[in-house]
Amino acid sequence: MADLFRLPSAVRRDPDVDAWFAQGDALRGMVQPWFEELRGCGADVRELLHDGHPTVCVADAAFAYVDAFAAHANLGFFYGAALEDPAGLLQGVGKRMRHVKLHWGRPPDASACRDLIAAAYQDIRLRLKGGA
Repeated sequence: MADLFRLPSAVRRDPDVDAWFAQGDALRGMVQPWFEELRGCGADVRELLHDGHPTVCVADAAFAYVDAFAAHANLGFFYGAALEDPAGLLQGVGKRMRHVKLHWGRPPDASACRDLIAAAYQDIRLRLKGGA
């Protein structure tokens, strides 16, 4: 459990996250439905802005985030390297983190993204119990 990335200021619903999406940026709008999927994973999900982007936790253990850039947006997973990814959506080469890069005009495999979200949620719950 010592390797968990903890964000103790996470809350059930953070108004700063809603304000981030309300800025009207089209790429933020592109990732908002994915953030809603993350929010809906379970009653134990908490959120906050971490390093300027919406992040979700189980209790205080971070498991996913979204972010928007100039030409793309990301759906990211703090322990994405440990997730099964049969659709090959995850990108990144770090020790733990991976992300799905989202572009205009190229919708991602929605089912595969939902599967990654569900897997990331289950993974962090298992890690919290000391099983991963």
